Amino acid sequence: MVDQRKIEEAVLSIIEAIGEDPKRQGLVGTPRRIAEMYAELFMGIDLDPKGELTVSFEEGHHEMVILRDIPFYSMCEHHLLPFYGVVHIGYIPKGSVVGASKLARVVEILSKRPQLQERLTTQIAETIVEALQPDGVAVVIQAEHMCMTIRGVKKPGSNVITSATRGLFRAKAATRSEFMSLVQGR
Repeated sequence: MVDQRKIEEAVLSIIEAIGEDPKRQGLVGTPRRIAEMYAELFMGIDLDPKGELTVSFEEGHHEMVILRDIPFYSMCEHHLLPFYGVVHIGYIPKGSVVGASKLARVVEILSKRPQLQERLTTQIAETIVEALQPDGVAVVIQAEHMCMTIRGVKKPGSNVITSATRGLFRAKAATRSEFMSLVQGR
């Protein structure tokens, strides 16, 4: 659970440390607002994403299921700056399928933690493997990182693309290629 009081104290110290007056009209409520924002941005820390995948439907479906263009926002753990983009998930069920919104909820929970894109990609894939035990899972994330856009190298528009494949997506190039072509809209 996020300790909003500690965050407020820390933000107050930061405001003072940068040479600003925390009592100035525009800054008076800033520590509270940031504490509330952090509670929202990091709400996934205490949640188990596998819990979202407990209800499935026996449909006898054994072909690829893809949910693409799932928007997400996360916070890079190195600078506590946002990175954001889209997640594409594919899985090959063993007959049982889950609601598409449940896959999006897994993304939401895992992205609402201090993260690295590479870890997020792996965690999404592993959560689906552990919860659904499908024949295969593929996850691709494309994201822009504010730590590269507004500081440091300052290269807006640069995207990082990561992938994780399990089961048939890793073992069979044709399955992986089918997923990638469907994700890319071809």
